[in-house]
Amino acid sequence: MTQLVQPASHVALILSPALGDSLLTMTIARNLRRDGIDVTVYGHHAARLRDWFPGVDIHDDLGNPGDAALAARLARFDLVIQMHGDRPFAGLQRLHPRVILLDAVHRGRSPESMATRMARFCRDELALSSADKSNGMSAPAGLVHRRHPQRVAIHPTASTVDKCWLASRYIRLAMKLRERGFDPQFVVAPEERGAWLHVERQGLTLPDLGSLDNVAAWLYESGWFIGNDSGIGHLASSLQIPTLSLFMRRGLAHTWRPGWGRGQVLIGSTYLPTGHLKERYWKYMLSVRKVTHAFEQLCADLA
Repeated sequence: MTQLVQPASHVALILSPALGDSLLTMTIARNLRRDGIDVTVYGHHAARLRDWFPGVDIHDDLGNPGDAALAARLARFDLVIQMHGDRPFAGLQRLHPRVILLDAVHRGRSPESMATRMARFCRDELALSSADKSNGMSAPAGLVHRRHPQRVAIHPTASTVDKCWLASRYIRLAMKLRERGFDPQFVVAPEERGAWLHVERQGLTLPDLGSLDNVAAWLYESGWFIGNDSGIGHLASSLQIPTLSLFMRRGLAHTWRPGWGRGQVLIGSTYLPTGHLKERYWKYMLSVRKVTHAFEQLCADLA
């Protein structure tokens, strides 16, 4: 990875198509701006959350303009930073003389979370000595942090099926939380609602939140978050909502656990011997009782 030896005055930050990765990379935008460096951010999710990043120049993703057009768009920047070497654009080094890809940051072996790794990258590679891991999210006026302290946001989906705990167990967990006086509510993407309407037949709530901006506002006013390894978990953590995140493997949890607010992770595959078995059976090994106990411990730790 090339250190930013020559100061850059205008940086293009190209975000991942994934929500969690986008929120993590916004840490770089905040630290560059704190050091007086002009940053232009390109990313679909960040554009939907523009009001949550006051003062940041955020645009929607760059689309698929072709190499020549993309090179022309990026020519005015001193430096281009992208998290992954192959997405959203492959071969950026051919199109701009100064490109930093962050593959080494997230692929390297380290016990640190990605949020902490991003801050370290800013200090070690960009020479921003005062960098920290905050991504700068700030709630728009009128919202009250954790206004509904008993509301537990339950996010039962993820980018891939193998990351998801069993739906039936999420429902049983929600019922146990309701018995304990909490208000568990399921949050899913608009295109996923049809597959989760059955929770309403159990007397559970499935709010129709619509846009990502509305999801952020709803999370910001919730008391707690429980969910899979997912971008929504990172969003809740960014908003300083206490999180309980369910992971299939310890290595993934070390790297991709939500790294901003208070939270815990629970590993479903602790006693399984091989990677194949861990990925296939972790969700069956993780009982409702274990998740309930972990949530109660999180509540006790924050009492």
